[in-house]
Amino acid sequence: VGYTFRERGLLQVALMHRSVSFEYDGRQDSGNERLEFWGDAVLDLTVGHALFERYAAMREGQLTKLRAMLVNEGHLAEMAEKISLGRYLCLGRGEDSSNGRGKPSILSCAYEAVVGAIFHDGGYGAAADFVSRHFVTCFDAQKDKMHLAEAKSSLQDVTQEKYNEAPVYVIEKAEGPDHQKIFTVSVRFRGEVLAYGKATSKKVAEQQAAAEALVKFAELDVLP
Repeated sequence: VGYTFRERGLLQVALMHRSVSFEYDGRQDSGNERLEFWGDAVLDLTVGHALFERYAAMREGQLTKLRAMLVNEGHLAEMAEKISLGRYLCLGRGEDSSNGRGKPSILSCAYEAVVGAIFHDGGYGAAADFVSRHFVTCFDAQKDKMHLAEAKSSLQDVTQEKYNEAPVYVIEKAEGPDHQKIFTVSVRFRGEVLAYGKATSKKVAEQQAAAEALVKFAELDVLP
């Protein structure tokens, strides 16, 4: 993780899942859950601060959405996998035998617990440095995902505001086997094709088409 603990016991606690104490003494109130609670708050603060500093022109609502994408369970589990956190977890035998080291819920909670342990051991500066090294490189990619996810609603806002009409999405092609289909989708307005999108899901293809249409609108500042 790029941090050396002064109190190594904190790291041990951060890596201990509650299934260990439950199997040995029947308790469910020990393990890394308190540090997880603390790490969740620390990530909100440190990631939020880093976003605030990096994107000076971004509105509050967008900052909130982007932070949520960065600290949600799925993304934290990916971050945990990048540092091979699963191999160091202390799990009960039952949890270990049921692929506990690969479960997103366990990985994300352990990651939060490690962040909480870093803050507890080294203070805000140590936690902020950890976030700077591990999270900032993800910011632009997650921002692009956020804008893509917002593209459909943004395009509809534009067309509704100017013309009181919504765009229409049409599946132009669906190629490949059922488990690997590639969808080509067009977005149309008043019968004219504005843009195309191509992806492994209809939803993402529609988002891509909408994002491309928004780029064209920004360049031309007109609609058909």
